[in-house]
Amino acid sequence: MPEVGKRVRVTQVKSGINRLEDQKQTLIGLGLNKLNRTRELEDTPAVRGMIRKVAHLVKVEEVAG
Repeated sequence: MPEVGKRVRVTQVKSGINRLEDQKQTLIGLGLNKLNRTRELEDTPAVRGMIRKVAHLVKVEEVAG
């Protein structure tokens, strides 16, 4: 189980063009629909599942603090 208040920084590093529709929708759900856009998100199982689905398109970093 993730720690309470823990966050991850997710950055889109590859384009969603020519990807499966569900992968495009997952990027939008994460708030990433343009290259190099970054979002800080709560580290929850749902978010981790979304990240796993588009892991080849994003870079993930743990946020300290």
